[in-house]
Amino acid sequence: MKKQIITMIALFMLLFAPSAMAYNTGDYELMLGGSGSSDESFDGTVFSMEAGLGYFLTPNVETILRQGIAYADLPRGDTWNASTRVSLVYNFDIGWWYPYLGANIGYLYGDAVRDQFIAGPEGGIKFFVNHTTFILTGIEYQVLSKNARDLDDNFDDGRFVYTVGIGFKF
Repeated sequence: MKKQIITMIALFMLLFAPSAMAYNTGDYELMLGGSGSSDESFDGTVFSMEAGLGYFLTPNVETILRQGIAYADLPRGDTWNASTRVSLVYNFDIGWWYPYLGANIGYLYGDAVRDQFIAGPEGGIKFFVNHTTFILTGIEYQVLSKNARDLDDNFDDGRFVYTVGIGFKF
């Protein structure tokens, strides 16, 4: 019982400890991520990139403009698709860790997808490796709809988007 109480107190202190990484109103972030693959002869190449520019409205509330692009050079032809989104997220200050939750809205377009609106919840975590650089991982659930008014009707037909990358606070 004593171990559980001490563990609970330590966790409580960790959750509410002031952070040297703390954001300030007016801070910016640049986030970058990407992936790719090719076969043994570098045919069938696929790659994707994601970039985001965030601005802190308060020390915890951030608005982010994100741009993602994917390209595939396959034997049947090359295709690309992209998405542009605006997000509003709340960052939880837990020392070197910054979990976040929020929502986004945007547009999906390109050769390999039907052009349509996207919106949905998102979450993730940032881990600072120093005072200005962090590693991040996140997940978005994107609801797809040709018409922005019908997004709520299509919630069950969405898609997940995963992000792993690096970020810089300035």
